Amino acid sequence: MSASRRSEVDAAIADVDFDANEYQVEFDTSKGKIRLNLWPDVAPGHCRNLIGLASIGFYNGIIVHRVIPGFVLQAGCPQGTGTGGPGYTIDAEFNERDHEAGVLSMARTSDPNSAGSQFFICLDRVPHLDRQYTAFGQTADDDSLKVVLAIGGVKTASGDRPVDDVVINSASVTATPKST
Repeated sequence: MSASRRSEVDAAIADVDFDANEYQVEFDTSKGKIRLNLWPDVAPGHCRNLIGLASIGFYNGIIVHRVIPGFVLQAGCPQGTGTGGPGYTIDAEFNERDHEAGVLSMARTSDPNSAGSQFFICLDRVPHLDRQYTAFGQTADDDSLKVVLAIGGVKTASGDRPVDDVVINSASVTATPKST
């Protein structure tokens, strides 16, 4: 397992306040920008984790290592193989949100509490993932969904890896005060 990034993430999320703000994570990829609205009402731990990892630059330069058309695109592995993570895991927060096109969810092993940094975004409705994986956000707009679907259409080779790398150039977090 990689060296733990937990202390950096914890420091980066010290001021996260879901009562006062709405949070959006943006991945600026080689195929365009993907803006994701987070769902802290159903998965606050996963939202904090993604905010923290994005804030410390963890995702910068990471590739989309898996694309299965009509299913998901997956990223978040620092090795680009689907085997790495941030050096720690977080507990599952299964919920009632459906896995549909544009939904953000956490990848994991067969252990429900093994998620770390790898995430996937659904390319279509995938009902067998519902309540088995933690859904915790969704594309914020049509342009973001178009980028996700474009990535979902790239040519792949063995292991569902894109032939040409799709890179997350940078990740950023925006906090918007909630209206009172």
